[in-house]
Amino acid sequence: MTRKILIADDEQNIVISVEFLMKREGYAVSVAADGEEALTKIRAEKPDLVLLDVMMPKKNGFEICQEVRADAALAGVRILMLTARGRDTEVAKGLAIGADAYMTKPFSTRELVEKVRELLG
Repeated sequence: MTRKILIADDEQNIVISVEFLMKREGYAVSVAADGEEALTKIRAEKPDLVLLDVMMPKKNGFEICQEVRADAALAGVRILMLTARGRDTEVAKGLAIGADAYMTKPFSTRELVEKVRELLG
């Protein structure tokens, strides 16, 4: 069964490269450009993994993570936060509210692929 990944990021250049990378690895990929769209797609598609940017329009990644974790129907959704905000306090906050992992931009594509594989087992 093909694993589903949702890329939630408002930076088009990052979306294009990450989408290409994940499709090359054999994953089914969908994209959301803002927080509200991300939540709608998470609820509708129930992806196996969400690659979630922190700074997005309409709702930020922390808010989305909290809403997903508060919804029992979405308990199986894994969340990897991708962000330019890499200070220890942001990493700690992301993990505290339920993110499964946290990577800072810029990240190496090899590291991202390894982390996705690890999260999807």
